[in-house]
Amino acid sequence: MSRGGGKGLSLKDKLDGNELDLSLCDLNEVPVRELAAFPKATILDLSCNNLISLPSDFCSLLHLVKLDLSKNRLQQLPLDFGRLVNLQHLDLLNNRLVTLPVSFAQLKNLKWLDLKDNPLDPVLAKVAGDCLDEKQCKQAAVKVLQHMRAIQSEQDRQRQRKLQAEREMEKKREAEQRAREAQEREVRKREKAEEKERRRREYDAQKAAKQEMEKKTKKETVQTRKPASGPRPAQPPRQKRSCSRSVLRVLLFALFCVLCTLAACKLTELQRQPLCVSLTALYEDVLAALGNHKTLQNLLQHNSQQ
Repeated sequence: MSRGGGKGLSLKDKLDGNELDLSLCDLNEVPVRELAAFPKATILDLSCNNLISLPSDFCSLLHLVKLDLSKNRLQQLPLDFGRLVNLQHLDLLNNRLVTLPVSFAQLKNLKWLDLKDNPLDPVLAKVAGDCLDEKQCKQAAVKVLQHMRAIQSEQDRQRQRKLQAEREMEKKREAEQRAREAQEREVRKREKAEEKERRRREYDAQKAAKQEMEKKTKKETVQTRKPASGPRPAQPPRQKRSCSRSVLRVLLFALFCVLCTLAACKLTELQRQPLCVSLTALYEDVLAALGNHKTLQNLLQHNSQQ
């Protein structure tokens, strides 16, 4: 394995008590997996190497208390660098750092910090100050932690404001959606009511037309039947005349029957029967009563001769 990755190194040979010295090893990468095998090495010296960045799993070395990364070419620290919560002493002298990750504020046990000779952001550089002696380096640790905590708090507030704005926007969208749905329901309700009213008018119009047609048909039927059932001026005289004729015919038939019976009584042997005697007497009485009427007298005489 190449020495540039730290694979060819014998870490046991570099270990002295709780201090692991990997300085001046021409390292391009940090052998994190091998370092994790030495949890008792709380002091790690990686100064004077060619490190450009630290791998993300470097932050799993939670046992580190003192870390020296000075005189490398580090351009940035891992975003979760703040996981190294047991870190008390950090040397970042002479690197290429501009800013620090926000998680840096979580290094609550940090007591000593050196950020000299880095192209730091002007604000961060002013906060860090010089680290020319023990006191200044301790002050740098305190001030930088306060600064990073302020940045973290501001970011948290911004995040909260953003979340609040998103929630309000979501509520607004939901309110607008409910308003649209309510409006759509109202439109559908109005359209349904209008359609119902239209169908009701059509039904009423059809019913009225049907009633008008039935009324017209009934009127035409009445008008058609009216002449047949109406009074006929000429009918009563005709009926009266017909009735008179019928009565006359019955009387003439009765008279004919009586005459036939009289003829039978006079011309046959039945003239001695009681019926014929009575009928003959009645006939004679009638002749006597009607004797003054010449026409009847002539008719009866003619019938008697026969």
